[in-house]
Amino acid sequence: MERLAALLRGVNVGGRRRLAMADLVAVVEGLGHRDVATYLQSGNVVFTPGSRAAPGSVAARIEQALAVELDLESTVVVRSASELASVLAANPFAGADPATLHVTFLAAGVGAGGGEAGGPVDVEAKGDRGTVVGPHVYLHCPTGYGRSPLTNSYWERRLGVPVTTRNWRTVAALAELAGG
Repeated sequence: MERLAALLRGVNVGGRRRLAMADLVAVVEGLGHRDVATYLQSGNVVFTPGSRAAPGSVAARIEQALAVELDLESTVVVRSASELASVLAANPFAGADPATLHVTFLAAGVGAGGGEAGGPVDVEAKGDRGTVVGPHVYLHCPTGYGRSPLTNSYWERRLGVPVTTRNWRTVAALAELAGG
């Protein structure tokens, strides 16, 4: 069965909404998933699913378990190993310094919740660029994501769906963990 990666929004960022990775592992294992491993201290967990459930239902079950067991509300976005590999392969900013690249993961596709109606969405703001490709936004932020106006809040307002963002190095590491 293909491994999955779950990405939690807003966990362990700036010292708020703390979540010990051991607690995250326990929640995911408690749902029947195997071979659970976290990456860094930022709410990223890779695992082999315990059943053939769709990624959306896996995300919902993790969200519910976090709320019930740890009193933590967080959007959870799940991607398969092959989806993560596709994210890396589809980079529209190939050749850019990887330190300036990020991926915003949408909890649903473009157009859901009253967002943009189909077709690519390209945005440029203060020298940063964002390109929506399916359920992902590729970001090129030459002066750093922390200074970018193309934040999670921006994309949630623009597209009408919950999102979470990871830097390129983290996406590559999660793809490797999920694939191996």
